[in-house]
Formats: sequence, C-alpha cells, structure tokens
Amino acid sequence: MRRLAILSLIIGFIGVIALFGLSFKARSEQRVPVITDVSWLAEDLDGGGVIDFAQTTLMIDHDNNVSGSGGCNRFMSKATFRGLKLTFTPAAATRKLCPPALMNQENKFFAVLEQTRSFLVVDGKLTLRGTAGKTIARLARQD
Repeated sequence: MRRLAILSLIIGFIGVIALFGLSFKARSEQRVPVITDVSWLAEDLDGGGVIDFAQTTLMIDHDNNVSGSGGCNRFMSKATFRGLKLTFTPAAATRKLCPPALMNQENKFFAVLEQTRSFLVVDGKLTLRGTAGKTIARLARQD
C-alpha cells in the first residue's frame, strides 16, 4: 500500500513537471508576434517622421518575401526570422525618379531595412530595431 502511494506521488510529480514544461513552451511561442501577411505603413523612420502622402509600405508574405513601396518606387526583398530577430536582404526597387524629399525618404527606408536586426509589436505598431536594440522605424498595421 505504501509503495502504491509513493508511486502515485512520483507519477503525479512527473505529470506536473511535464505540464509546466508544456505551458512554458506554449507561452514562449506565443510571445513572437506574427507580422507576415499584413501590410504595414511607415509612421517614423529613424526619428524623422515621414511624408504622409508618400505611403511607404512593407509587406512580408508567408514565404518571407518582402514587397512594398518606398514612397516612390516599388521594391522587393527577403526577410529572415529567428524568434524576434529579423533581417532583410538589400531591396531591389524600380527606378522611377521622384522629388528630392520623396527620394530621401525612400533611401532612408531602404537603409532602415538593411539595418534592421530585430522587431517588436506593441499596441498594433511594428517597431524595427537596429543594433543595440535602437528603434529605427515604427510602422502601423494597414487594414
């Protein structure tokens, strides 16, 4: 009888440990927000704001192909994710010429993409971060 009680306690303890481990794993997986298959609109680039009518956008599809508008030209790239780590390959863009202010914003956007090392989503805003976790861009979800 005593052996049965000890065996029951051991099995119960193992069950609790297993459930705790599965719970922790599920919570850690939920912490990585999904940013793919969503269109994002730039609100700020490296602390300098954006020209609103330029519509600088970013879209990452389920295969990590990146597309959007730099504000003047359409572009494409490729994203690589590792948890909250995020990097982009250099953007390939069309070569339309726009006014200097738009071209400046577009060049800044492409530079931000190349400098991106991680991301966060807070209150529906995508924050791109460079080295040392510095915020280099903020984008809003476009519905």
